Amino acid sequence: MSDTALIVIDAQESFRHRPYFREELLDAYLERQQALVDGAKAAGISIVQIFHVEDAGPFSEASGYVTTLAPLRIEPDAVFRKRRHSALVGSGFDVWLTGNGIRRLIVSGIRTEQCCETTARHASDLGYQVDYVGEATLTFPMTDATGREWSPADIRARTELVLAGRFARIATVEKAIAGPAGKAAA
Repeated sequence: MSDTALIVIDAQESFRHRPYFREELLDAYLERQQALVDGAKAAGISIVQIFHVEDAGPFSEASGYVTTLAPLRIEPDAVFRKRRHSALVGSGFDVWLTGNGIRRLIVSGIRTEQCCETTARHASDLGYQVDYVGEATLTFPMTDATGREWSPADIRARTELVLAGRFARIATVEKAIAGPAGKAAA
């Protein structure tokens, strides 16, 4: 049994119903996310799907949008729902990780700088080895307090900068599947 789990955070239809949603980078994200899911499955790495839920709006269960972002194909080993940025708060995911002997997490999903980054930092602080696969994350343009618009590429670069060597190893899909130092995931 592998001590590694791939987590696919918030890759859900809910985002298509937010005003900031943009299609421009969606195809590239979907291709890399699917490659990561498929690679993890082939390598025998557990796949965990996390959904964000809220009481109202497109993230509510009643909306019908808390489903896998099409056309992703994921056959998760476990599914958790969260109400906070970190997938490790109040979802039961932490209990599952401990019960399954997981020590290494591969982080992917939506949004790069929010739930993905927060979960990576939190996991690192809890002692997990973390691979952050920026190319298998998606975010949208944001405007800061000075009026500067940050592109998704800017946000990804900033996120990878602050995580690298402190909270996570920044990895490509292929490096994450290969495991630490290029070893097969064990």
